[in-house]
Amino acid sequence: MKKAYQPITSVVKDEKGDLVADSHSILARWRNHFPQLFNKHGVSEVRQTEIHTAETLVLELSVFAVEMFMGKLKRHKSPGTDEIPPEVIKAGGRTIHSEIHNHMNSFWNKDKLPEKW
Repeated sequence: MKKAYQPITSVVKDEKGDLVADSHSILARWRNHFPQLFNKHGVSEVRQTEIHTAETLVLELSVFAVEMFMGKLKRHKSPGTDEIPPEVIKAGGRTIHSEIHNHMNSFWNKDKLPEKW
């Protein structure tokens, strides 16, 4: 089924609220509207929020997060540079997840990733 014809209205309101249909008047209205909209002078009470960048946002990677990521691994995919297929990582259960968790946190605390990564 086709949609019925829907005419496009090219009418805007000017500053007084009157309708303007002429294409030149519409363009002039938009030229005046956007500078007024975005260039607000005399705005009072603009508060600056403090941003603390010295604090670390995440202290450690949680075991839950590692298990969640391991659960999302797709089967039957090619192994990475470590040559370990995703099926092995998934089948390793908590033992492998715990080891991966420990390695990831040690990299996180050192602020340095292995070069192969």
